[in-house]
Amino acid sequence: MDKQDQYLQELTDFFRENGCSPDEYQLERLANYAALVVEKNQIVNLVSRKDVDAVVENHVFISAFISRFIQEKYQKFIDIGTGGGFPGIPFAILRPFMKGVLVDSTQKKINAVNEFINKLKLSNIKAESQRVEDPGFIEKYRSEFDLVLSRATVPLVMLLRYALPLIKDRSCIATIKGGDLQEEIKQAELKYRHYIKKLTVFELNYKPTNTRNEKEKKLIILEILK
Repeated sequence: MDKQDQYLQELTDFFRENGCSPDEYQLERLANYAALVVEKNQIVNLVSRKDVDAVVENHVFISAFISRFIQEKYQKFIDIGTGGGFPGIPFAILRPFMKGVLVDSTQKKINAVNEFINKLKLSNIKAESQRVEDPGFIEKYRSEFDLVLSRATVPLVMLLRYALPLIKDRSCIATIKGGDLQEEIKQAELKYRHYIKKLTVFELNYKPTNTRNEKEKKLIILEILK
């Protein structure tokens, strides 16, 4: 069994165990993406070297899994600090009718992400090497997005500061984080309480390897009203 077939089997098992049903084409794209990431990781540091063997569970699957918690109504997302395309690429594969922009300040990573986008033929997303706080980027994308995705890139209070100029009046921020988040959430609610309509924390437990969320992964969803 080659790597891509292995990844396809792993993804199929994870989704089936957790009551999700991507179609065969989506599963194949996700497996292809996992193989591309592992290959490129030999040149560009996209995931931790010790994490390469768990690329499906810790990166590809979890990035796709969050889509079950995010409403279908959103039309355009931005992935802030995408790194090697997480969670933006898996999310875009499962939401092919959503447009998206994946952003990271490291050019080498964005070059890799653009290569993945082209090889996977993902016409609904693009990637840019920018700092989202730069005035030029804000001017280009002011009030453009109704969904913000991020994965443990910056503290919640900073993510809100980055996101607010870029999002529409009614929008959502969804970020994957780990560990104890009480203080981080408290600070964000204190500073941005006038914008946060609702804040929900989902435990990202899944079968068969994280049934009690031993990995302590959480999805924070903030409904924003500007």
